[in-house]
Amino acid sequence: MDGEADRYDALKLENQVCFPLYACTKELVRQYGPYLKELNLTYTQYIVMMVLWERERVSSRELAECLHLDYGTLTPVLKRLDQAGYLTRERAAEDERLLTLTLTEKGRMLKANAVSIPTAIAEVMGLTMEEFGTLYGLTYKALRNMEARNHEGGK
Repeated sequence: MDGEADRYDALKLENQVCFPLYACTKELVRQYGPYLKELNLTYTQYIVMMVLWERERVSSRELAECLHLDYGTLTPVLKRLDQAGYLTRERAAEDERLLTLTLTEKGRMLKANAVSIPTAIAEVMGLTMEEFGTLYGLTYKALRNMEARNHEGGK
């Protein structure tokens, strides 16, 4: 009987790496909530703004790839950020299906209000800088490996 029980150990929730990653991600996004509420941004809007703060101008295709989001998710987010005056959306001349997104002055000013958020979130996580770096590195390594497998036609 023990052999039969051992056979299914891999299916126990406590033995899954996906579950603590999922639960941690949910909690992490929740922790962002009060900070983002002050900026009147959702988490998805915030990560869009981080890309624009870094690049100033980006195509919708580049943004979707960078954030691992599809156009269906991005479209309403970009519309709301445009309506709020944080970015402009223009059809790309070379491909009208694509948008060119440009940070506005109002969007630049929002950056100053957001600058303390990463430090606050790092404190909430309670990790040392070394642990934070290890977590970051391993998470991105796993993501790259899974994406490479998808591109190679893996399950």
